[in-house]
Amino acid sequence: MKNERDHPNPKSGSDKGITRRRFIKTMGSGAAIAAASDTLVGGSIAEAEVIKPETVVRATLFINGRRRSLVVEPRWSLLYVLREKLGLTGTKIGCDRGECGACTVLIDEVPRYACLTLAVEAQESRIVTLEGLMQGERLGAVQQAFVEHDAFQCGYCTPGQIMSAEGLLRRHAAPSPAEIRTAMSGNLCRCGAYPHIYKAVERAAQIRAAKGGGS
Repeated sequence: MKNERDHPNPKSGSDKGITRRRFIKTMGSGAAIAAASDTLVGGSIAEAEVIKPETVVRATLFINGRRRSLVVEPRWSLLYVLREKLGLTGTKIGCDRGECGACTVLIDEVPRYACLTLAVEAQESRIVTLEGLMQGERLGAVQQAFVEHDAFQCGYCTPGQIMSAEGLLRRHAAPSPAEIRTAMSGNLCRCGAYPHIYKAVERAAQIRAAKGGGS
């Protein structure tokens, strides 16, 4: 005797549905396909989950006139090493992908994003951070000019702004307004203090000239 639950009544219009037998067959096929797929990709999945131990190397960095020797992972950025390993927190973390300029430092007198520079890449170079512009407790020329012209609001981007300005003035003692704007274009200020920043850079050039070109 046939089981009616396995065979829908054609008059009921249930042929659009699914019987128990059809359901079991469908599930069996799906399981077989899933098993085959796991077999095909299993090797690559297993490989992806293997994490090799990190390699460490010894790096020598010349920062603010001092030689610093430390053990680093090759993947560590200069920004990470400055802040987390050396405690030089004047260099700020912003976007961490080379867009805002908050982490700007000088490497061989050139403004660079520390977040995009590997610590091992900066070996044997002269690195200057915001702390390196201080003369004891005295502010450097650019720092002083930023205070005089109120060239900040929240202040978070200010260290990077100062380092870009410092880099400009070290290679060009008396920049034009257009040159200042170009040099500072890699630093974003969410507060929009740009007019004050440009005036501060002009003032810093005057202070440095009065000091004989020094910071």
